[in-house]
Amino acid sequence: MSDDGYLTAMVDGEEVPYDPEQLRKIKEHPCYSKEACHKFGRMHLAVAPDCNIQCNYCVRKYDCVNESRPGVCSKVLNPKEALDLVRVVMDKFPYIKVIGIAGPGEPLANKETFETLKLLKEEFPTPIKCLSSNGLMLPESIDKLIEYDVGNVTVTLNAVDPEIGEKIYSFVEWDGKKLHGREAAEKLLSQQLKGIEMAVANKMLVKINTVYIPGINDHHIVDIAKTVGEMGVYTFNLIPVIPQYKFKDIIPPTGKDKKEMQDACLPYVRQMRHCKRCRSDAIGLLGEDVQDCLFERK
Repeated sequence: MSDDGYLTAMVDGEEVPYDPEQLRKIKEHPCYSKEACHKFGRMHLAVAPDCNIQCNYCVRKYDCVNESRPGVCSKVLNPKEALDLVRVVMDKFPYIKVIGIAGPGEPLANKETFETLKLLKEEFPTPIKCLSSNGLMLPESIDKLIEYDVGNVTVTLNAVDPEIGEKIYSFVEWDGKKLHGREAAEKLLSQQLKGIEMAVANKMLVKINTVYIPGINDHHIVDIAKTVGEMGVYTFNLIPVIPQYKFKDIIPPTGKDKKEMQDACLPYVRQMRHCKRCRSDAIGLLGEDVQDCLFERK
């Protein structure tokens, strides 16, 4: 135990100081620990269809059975259907340790997210609760996330400079208005940084997803890593862009490009190098999904 009362433990060969519950949320979460991804699984509940921003690389389709990427799921569930699914999965696959909500839209922009989290707290308090967000509504949602025991939060942060951000987002919906250009990028970034700061202050384990977009933010990614590292986030996940929508003509980075960028970011923040770009309804071990046996395909 360290002098400040925190436990230190080896996670993926690295000594980390966190309290016992935080350590559990690291060591049993397949995204936060490479060792965990071989032993423990996660399930994503696709209960959040609506989104409040439009990224220039994002196309959300609900029935792309051969695709593995965020925004894709076989069916959007209501909270009761999600709870029924959790009952089946937890009984059939005891290695599932994490229940997450990652879309297919923005979880914090959908009331069904909080209804689902409430049901989970009542019936399944033990599994780790995880949520992925674009961060726009994170500051105002922190108290609810704490209430429902969400301890792991992923924020997709693609720029810490609005001049770059405005090239990535078509619009941001805020306070009943649709913002564009620099105004949209500034509002989104302000909310993201505030939300990350609040999450870290409340002992949440924060993972940052950054989409690596050559010609748009590639020269800026180390700055993102340095910024979030200084803020105290736990890990940083670099995701090569999938060429689609307004970025359909962009050539994605190679595996070598990605590794070199991760190595450049490593001095500032821990790197997640085993991401599988999960679907919004993924269930199972990373890269070994089992949801196909649970959903009927049309």
